[in-house]
Amino acid sequence: MWAYPDSRSAVRDALRLSRAMTYKAAVAGLPLGGGKGVIMLPESGPTPSSRRRRAALLDFGDTVERLDGRYITAEDVGIASRDMTVIAETTKHVTGLSRARGGSGDPSPFTAQGVQEAISIACERIFGTGDLRGRSIAVLGLGHVGGRLAKICARAGAKLVVSDIDSAKRTLAEQLGARWMDPARALFADVDVVSPCALGGILDHESIPRMRCAVIAGSANNQLADDTLGDLLRAHGILWAPDFVANAGGLINVAIELEPGGYDVKRARERVRGIGDTLREIFDEAERTGTTPLTAAMLLARRRLGETVRAPQTQPARG
Repeated sequence: MWAYPDSRSAVRDALRLSRAMTYKAAVAGLPLGGGKGVIMLPESGPTPSSRRRRAALLDFGDTVERLDGRYITAEDVGIASRDMTVIAETTKHVTGLSRARGGSGDPSPFTAQGVQEAISIACERIFGTGDLRGRSIAVLGLGHVGGRLAKICARAGAKLVVSDIDSAKRTLAEQLGARWMDPARALFADVDVVSPCALGGILDHESIPRMRCAVIAGSANNQLADDTLGDLLRAHGILWAPDFVANAGGLINVAIELEPGGYDVKRARERVRGIGDTLREIFDEAERTGTTPLTAAMLLARRRLGETVRAPQTQPARG
């Protein structure tokens, strides 16, 4: 659920996000397709009342139900666990409900865990160790995922720079002993790792040459303004963990709800740790072939998609 200036922008975002979701599921080895639902809010005007918000969620649930299992929805940006409960009133094709209702609950802790794995593996590749003690990390965006990631990194002994458009999040910075920085400057902080955890599209031809980090690994979707920028990152000596690999923890977590026997949190945590192994495979392939991590990750996704297409059964999209 997000505000857009017009319906064309909303459709473009849905297509962009669904493409990333397809690659995310494929690279993670999940027996799912890839889809994304967008509930459009007007860019100007007052915030929708609780009654109108509820009506929009019910309408969305009704649309999901009409797809008859070909699309399964879950929590994402602008949507909270309580919203999933409302959507579930009109469709059974929903994941991420509360543990009390047999679901997996809030997926953001698992997304944060996966990003931490990605940061460690990328640091291992660049600095020779994945130990984050003493490593400087800028976390951009302190929402559900970014806030948890900052706490994980702080516990691991990292020196943090944090930013958010919401100045109230400065309280978390103080709790963690982190340095607060304006979002416009945080992307260019002189740190080892930049972790984008807000909205995507911040890495472009203007921003990349100004960056002073060695590693980029975060939870934001579609961090690159376009796919050609993988080469520019490489040219500037920056190792980028492809976003659809690093941020797959939440998807891996809710996918376990669909497995025989239902949800198991221990199995979820173990699978999310596998993001590190996948990223090592991608980095190895990129080095072996002289390509970028983005190219290697997309080739892996397409190979696994090809295997899925040749399989006899079809699988629902998830998003």
